[in-house]
Amino acid sequence: VQLQASGGGLVQPGGSLRLSCAASGIIFRRSPMAWYRQAPGKQRELVARINTGFGVTYADSVKGRYTISRDNRENTVYLQMESLQPEDTAVYYCNSVNLVTAAQYWGQGTQVTVSS
Repeated sequence: VQLQASGGGLVQPGGSLRLSCAASGIIFRRSPMAWYRQAPGKQRELVARINTGFGVTYADSVKGRYTISRDNRENTVYLQMESLQPEDTAVYYCNSVNLVTAAQYWGQGTQVTVSS
């Protein structure tokens, strides 16, 4: 299983970024996908999740600013982030769950830094 995250970088407050996570080794269309983030000194937290039926949930802190989506033809999940603020600075991780075994898989993380 490989989850390859990309798209992080340095952005000014108020800016936007789009993260991508390309999955291989899983039956993507049957896998709920999620984005987590971990800021320095803090626990990893769920940012957004999209299930196999395209239902989505968001952390309160990102509602209205982030949009998670998936492309089952490309085996890719996206996170569109708008109106970024310094508190959004973190390493963002892609996550998938095997609904049969409950196994979880993690990508390598991509750094998002929001700073002027």
